[in-house]
Amino acid sequence: MSFSRQELEENEMKVLRPYAVLSSMSRGREHEEAVSDGRLCFQRDRDRIIHCRAFRRLKAKTQVFVPNYGDHYRNRLTHSLEVAQVSSGMARSLGLNEDLVEAIALAHDLGHTPFGHAGEEALNECLHEHGMHFEHNEQSKRIVTEIEHVYPGFRGLNLSIEVLEGMMKHETFWDKPRDGASGASAGVRPSLEAQIVNFGDEIAYQNHDVDDGLRAGLISEKDLAELGLWKWACEEARAQYGSIEDEHVWRARVVSKMIGLMMSDIISESVKRLEGIVSLNDVYESENKLVGFSEEMLDMNKKLKDFLLTKMYLHPTVVENSEKGQAKIRQLFTHYIKSMEPAEVRDYLAGMTDDFALAAL
Repeated sequence: MSFSRQELEENEMKVLRPYAVLSSMSRGREHEEAVSDGRLCFQRDRDRIIHCRAFRRLKAKTQVFVPNYGDHYRNRLTHSLEVAQVSSGMARSLGLNEDLVEAIALAHDLGHTPFGHAGEEALNECLHEHGMHFEHNEQSKRIVTEIEHVYPGFRGLNLSIEVLEGMMKHETFWDKPRDGASGASAGVRPSLEAQIVNFGDEIAYQNHDVDDGLRAGLISEKDLAELGLWKWACEEARAQYGSIEDEHVWRARVVSKMIGLMMSDIISESVKRLEGIVSLNDVYESENKLVGFSEEMLDMNKKLKDFLLTKMYLHPTVVENSEKGQAKIRQLFTHYIKSMEPAEVRDYLAGMTDDFALAAL
């Protein structure tokens, strides 16, 4: 016999920590709907995101490497899946709501342009000439609240308020939503689930970019040897596996160890910060971030981030492809602005995949 929704909610209350976001305590949706008996509210959100068109298009949007590099490089879709996996693992260890974490993680890049962050910068510059701006977190919200249209009574996916706030309070090196522009509760600390996704995103993209950079030959193990996190992960891999002659297997094990070390650090450090936090309200009112790296890992993470910026993101090959993508965005914007409103051009260009954009005009 299957669990009823009430039983599933009761299971959450038994398993999750008192500072987790419970499905039964959700603040609801903008448009009232009949309650599903078989799924919890954040499970419904996750499913709606996975089945929407914008999510499917992520498979053909650049992460760092354009599609002609090969089939084994990350794209926006695989990145989102990796963020969800890393974030869910940390949430499980901390007793947080995995369904909410998955929904936020899977939706966090829905609004991304073609050609990665370079495409976003170009579109933002074009819109500035018309008194507008572009930020992909805000576009993600537009997609799930306005652009997607699969229900007869309203536009958007009608996601739970907690998912929308998690999306709009998503902040990393590449994600900087403007204060007051999101519609999320201003001045309120994000849920622990949202904070977890912030770090799941960093852990995922930094490590898969190392993996992809090695595969592409843009960086080498010799380059990485200067990084404390890489050296630590190598030691961990040797301790568990001994000598590994196959370089592909070796690199896979080391990158996996890097991910594991960063996740373990987040978990242990967050447990310390959560001492004295006894309710969800404590989380919302906290003056400090309750999820984060230890000082030691924070330093190693910064060095890894700086390394990727100088050695890979600014590598001439990556820059050349980025500039081509930006030139295409500018060309398309110049063409479509003649017959469309700026907001329409924004939505149309942001929704394009790389291949669609390249083939246009």
